[in-house]
Amino acid sequence: MRRTPHVHALQAIALLAAMFATACSAQRPLTPEDARWLRMEVVDADTGQILPQHRSRRAAWVAGEPGQAYALRLSNLSAERLLVVLSIDGINVISGETAAAGQTGYVLEPYGNATIDGWRKSMSDVAAFRFSDLPDSYAAQTGRPDDVGVMGAAVFRERPQPTLMPWPAPPVTAAESKALQDSTRADPSERRSRSEMQSPSPVAQGLGTAHGERRWSPTNRTDFERASRLPQEVITLRYDDRAGLLARGIIRQDRPWLAREPRPFPNGFVPDPPR
Repeated sequence: MRRTPHVHALQAIALLAAMFATACSAQRPLTPEDARWLRMEVVDADTGQILPQHRSRRAAWVAGEPGQAYALRLSNLSAERLLVVLSIDGINVISGETAAAGQTGYVLEPYGNATIDGWRKSMSDVAAFRFSDLPDSYAAQTGRPDDVGVMGAAVFRERPQPTLMPWPAPPVTAAESKALQDSTRADPSERRSRSEMQSPSPVAQGLGTAHGERRWSPTNRTDFERASRLPQEVITLRYDDRAGLLARGIIRQDRPWLAREPRPFPNGFVPDPPR
């Protein structure tokens, strides 16, 4: 049966609507728990312990302490290479630029992982991530305090390569990606108001991330061609000190005396009096 132009027009509209819905869902910030392509965890850099994440509405939070060194542990959950553009306090952790999704990032091999423990200073070392009081944060010291308290990851898939060779099985060290040619031009679709990334809160931010001591952290360069200008998913994780999370009602004050419910009849029979 021959299709009419009207049918073709409806199909085209439906296809455009599906593409628009996919793009919008890719731009909606996700919590690490809701992400499908990348697992992002915050770990204590000294002990290796994962900091627990606390859910509040649509956000996830971690509590840090001033002076505590931390790292971001990234795990690729897919069978293909991924580019991860990382930001802390609204700053690209590799270039130091005010963060945008079109900038440079780390490349993870299929099912590979990497631990990012500082602001990249060269191909061989970083300045450690350390939780700090807000005035001591790198963002505040460089005149960009507005986005302190948030960690972000924009995840990109790779454009399929014309090769039948499989990717190497063992994961390799995370590598610095090739920046887009037009990374200096902001894409209107990548502009999101701060209200989309974080809900306003009357509680003042108490914790930031400092530019800590130098650490040896070698990496290398690799080419990566993005499958699209829009990220596959955007992951957002908020943080503050414990007092800030308590004030926001995200965690509750510890009350040891409420560890067990009181019972009206704790014993079955009347004991003998002491002699």
